[in-house]
Amino acid sequence: MRALRTVLRRFGIELTSERGQGMVEYALILVLIAVVVIVVLIVLGNQVQNVFCNISGAMGQ
Repeated sequence: MRALRTVLRRFGIELTSERGQGMVEYALILVLIAVVVIVVLIVLGNQVQNVFCNISGAMGQ
């Protein structure tokens, strides 16, 4: 492990560096939210469409 750290330091890579960790966490949260929204829209898509059709039909009468 020590040799690996030495090689990585030569290339400017620190294993203990926490720079950018917050940005990665925010990106992962956004990806998770996007996946959940997509799954919900796929599962409930037809029901949501029916609700909007019923509302627009009621407004047209």
